[in-house]
Amino acid sequence: MKQDEIQHLEIPQFITERGKAYASIVLTYQTFGKKINTSPTILVNHALTGDSHVSGENGWWRSIVGNKKLIDTSKYCVIAFNIPGNGVGEYLIKNYNDFTARDIAKLFKVGLNYLNVKKLHTVIGGSIGGGIAWELAALYPDYIENLIPIAADWKSTDWVVANTKVQELILNNSTNPVHDARVHAMNLYRTPESYNTKFNRSINKITHTTDVESWLLHHGTKLKNRFSVTSYKLVNHLLSTINITRGRSTFLEVASAIKSNIFIIGINSDLLFTAHENNETFLSLSKVKHNVHYAEIQSIHGHDAFLIEHEQLNVLLHTIFNSNTVVA
Repeated sequence: MKQDEIQHLEIPQFITERGKAYASIVLTYQTFGKKINTSPTILVNHALTGDSHVSGENGWWRSIVGNKKLIDTSKYCVIAFNIPGNGVGEYLIKNYNDFTARDIAKLFKVGLNYLNVKKLHTVIGGSIGGGIAWELAALYPDYIENLIPIAADWKSTDWVVANTKVQELILNNSTNPVHDARVHAMNLYRTPESYNTKFNRSINKITHTTDVESWLLHHGTKLKNRFSVTSYKLVNHLLSTINITRGRSTFLEVASAIKSNIFIIGINSDLLFTAHENNETFLSLSKVKHNVHYAEIQSIHGHDAFLIEHEQLNVLLHTIFNSNTVVA
């Protein structure tokens, strides 16, 4: 089997945070770069409709992860798990309310144990991937050297919960659920300025509709063709469940126990996980923890900027991945 091919492992007897028992759960993953346990290991968590294919010709983060890229696969072992139920490998979870983002973090750790990964150099992820990274660090505070949540937070704010509820209503009530939910979601992932700059009220000469409408419908159709409604319901629900303090204590008590260097990356125009919330997290945590840092991507493109502004990410994170003292 080639290294970057999708691989499977079956996790038996898993009980979710909400007390739901599963006889088995299928966890799929891909690895890139160095062989496991021959070099420092980096876990990349995918975003809402992403997957484990983070590198290579069709990798969704190929500008960041690859040979001589920011996360250099000639130096690191990169692991990317699929959120169970996201449809990769045709494994689906129908009862999406059974799971939380914390469960996904636990499942990822089981996978890492299976792969005999004793320590992670870095966990990095955008959006829900960053939220799962926070959950992983809170569960296993000594396991990760560098925690890098991008366009994410340690909690799902009321704003995030409200918008995932709108998505849930669309998914449960629309006659074209994935398409229509995606059309709505794109307006959270971008910004008015991004739209105005891109389209400038232009008209599609073929359909005689505005280009922004054509673009939105295109994205709806594109996701509908590759993503099932069952998968979308699950990952949308998970986005609303991020909260490292649930059942524990205060944010400062939980987060200050995390030994990792924490690098919070916000986006100045993010409409979903706002820069204000990210900065508040940093300011609060920096009072009790010295190795926490904050930086912002400057972009008109909003939440999706972590998928667009690759050069800025290279500058902001260069020193973490290009140390001359990298060791296994």
